[in-house]
Amino acid sequence: MQSRVNLCYDEQVETYPGEIKARAVEKCLIKRLWLIVVLLVVMTGLGHAVEIKGVRFSDSVVVEQTELKLHGGAVLKWAMVFDVYAGALYLPMGISANAWSKDVAKRLEISYFREIKAKDFAETSDKLLQDNLLPAEYQALAKRLQTFYGFFRDVKPDDRYSINYLPEKGTELRLNEQPLGRVPGADFAAAYFGIWLGDEPINKGFRDRLLDMN
Repeated sequence: MQSRVNLCYDEQVETYPGEIKARAVEKCLIKRLWLIVVLLVVMTGLGHAVEIKGVRFSDSVVVEQTELKLHGGAVLKWAMVFDVYAGALYLPMGISANAWSKDVAKRLEISYFREIKAKDFAETSDKLLQDNLLPAEYQALAKRLQTFYGFFRDVKPDDRYSINYLPEKGTELRLNEQPLGRVPGADFAAAYFGIWLGDEPINKGFRDRLLDMN
């Protein structure tokens, strides 16, 4: 009991009869424990981030005054052996995984482990989109796709691309947070993010972890 009294010492409480004193100390301890729990929750929320293969992704990002929360992260492997990049998906708070293709803000952040040429981004993207879209859907996007492909730059290890979509503003590509260009249309965003998040993505395991489905 002495240690409990020391934790909640009060000269007035010390004058109480034994049973009342014990209850007062107990109430004091409960309040202190709740305070500790609240502080731990707050401290956990502050500075929380996820680390994947040594790559850190913040728990939230702000894109042109729009706050997005980390939804899921994963590593993409080539031939099930080589790590190509780590990626993280951000969505607005309260937006569920199955709403990613709707006209809502979103961000895909990708940090590379290997050198990749700009032309490889364009060729791979175009092949996946032609495979996954109907001819009419692809044609509706063709001019904007060519514009977007022109934004790509060669990357080296630790470079980081982000693809950001904001309603009424369009899909923007950034390299190491430097804007490279933007194209309009919610349809473009749904198709391009679909490379990683759609029904036939570049890798289903990668998609499921980005959408936090596993």
